[in-house]
Amino acid sequence: MKYLFLDKLTQNFSELLNDKVEYNVIIEVDNGPNKKTFTAHSAVLRYRSSYFNKELSNNRIIKAITIQNIPAQVFEIILKYIYYGIIDTENIDIKIIYKLMIAANEFELEELSMKLENHLIQFEASWLKTNFSLVYHSIFINNKFINLKKFYDDIIVKNPSIIFESVEFTSLQESALVSILKRDDLQMKESKIWDYLIKWGISQNSTLPEKFEEWSAENFTTLKTTLQRCLPLIRYFHISNSDVMNKIKPYKKILDKQLWSDLKQHLILPDRPVLSIILPLRLVLKQELPVNCAPEKPTKLSKVISTQDPSERVNESFSTIINVKHAVMISSWINDQPTSYSLTKNPYEFQLILRGSKDGFSPITFWDICHGHANTIVVTKVKGTDEIIGGFNPLAWNKTKFEWVKTNKSFIFSFKDGNSILSRIRDKDENYALWNSYEKSKCGPYFGWDEFAMKSDVSDFTQDRLSRCRNSIYNCYEKYIRTAEDKFSVIDYEVFKVIQKSI
Repeated sequence: MKYLFLDKLTQNFSELLNDKVEYNVIIEVDNGPNKKTFTAHSAVLRYRSSYFNKELSNNRIIKAITIQNIPAQVFEIILKYIYYGIIDTENIDIKIIYKLMIAANEFELEELSMKLENHLIQFEASWLKTNFSLVYHSIFINNKFINLKKFYDDIIVKNPSIIFESVEFTSLQESALVSILKRDDLQMKESKIWDYLIKWGISQNSTLPEKFEEWSAENFTTLKTTLQRCLPLIRYFHISNSDVMNKIKPYKKILDKQLWSDLKQHLILPDRPVLSIILPLRLVLKQELPVNCAPEKPTKLSKVISTQDPSERVNESFSTIINVKHAVMISSWINDQPTSYSLTKNPYEFQLILRGSKDGFSPITFWDICHGHANTIVVTKVKGTDEIIGGFNPLAWNKTKFEWVKTNKSFIFSFKDGNSILSRIRDKDENYALWNSYEKSKCGPYFGWDEFAMKSDVSDFTQDRLSRCRNSIYNCYEKYIRTAEDKFSVIDYEVFKVIQKSI
């Protein structure tokens, strides 16, 4: 029989860390104006960290180490982890957790670094998306965080504007840009990729003239040198003739002469062979539209080659629950239109911020990810039926409040058997349109008095038949959107941020 006394062991090590008599290592953390000194024991540091093992390789009685560019608060948590083997993320700011991950990697604490990396992906996805540029840069500086790189690559492929339209795009490392351009499934028009590449290259050279007409041969050589790793990754032969003439031709001097010669030939005689390497067309994620608006079982996405510009397609998959016809109908409801928009005239983009099957089905997950997001659509697929139930919230979800929220713009809806039901908030009941719950609640999104409310006692909407959609004397919405039993559980649910498309 084994008896483990880990609590006592942890207590003893905590006392050892605070021992100011037997220490033989002094660590000065110098992070700008805020300096702090720590004491420690070489035997503990060497066996817990290969970084410190190298730093403490000699046999000095007292060893002094200076550590820079790491906040003292972060190093103190690292030091406690080395002695205790414990880190509690519950009361640590998310940015500090991120800095802890970077520091753990630097101190070669692989177990801790990987645990914090996975913690951020699993529980702080919203923060990672908001701080895209900050974190994405660190991935390529350290070249260690494989899971985070995959997390961001998936986002970039589907929503490349997040990085290309960022104000920090021009400060992107070359290695990061090359990694993006290599992707065969980057969902962006090739001529736009070229535009952003030129923008990035010019921004790296402050001496280039602002007026293009003033550029010299030397200026073009400078740009060509800057972009030498990126230029071979553009799919030139899949750019339209007009874009080649309007966008590529002005910068033809940065291209190899053979490539420009072949490109001109291709414009006139597209079937004639060329000497240049023709990279394949980037793959486009495509999903066929169902014949009608009736919900269907989610289908796997298939990669197909298409010459169509992704911005012109109306059937690109964005959801496993609703289709594009649903989306245009919901958009027309948001704008209070008497008829649905056409498939090609939807004024809104539905940007996915949460998917239960990817992010989790706990109510707390909903509040952590959706907190602060306004103009959101919630859609749920009801277990055991083909029914879809959803709602629109024009205001920001707020996990710090525990109160009713007033609005006259919210609505709830359902899709079933090819039919739809829309129910808007009643004018006299707009004070009870939505309910903001607190973080540890069993409730997720909540519209009216249980008229559409996601709940779970076991922290899993798929396992708990507690979500409700009912009609009662307290009805705040105009119509009852469900005729079956009021309680239900879900197969999956999604939350989208509704964004006005640029004109």
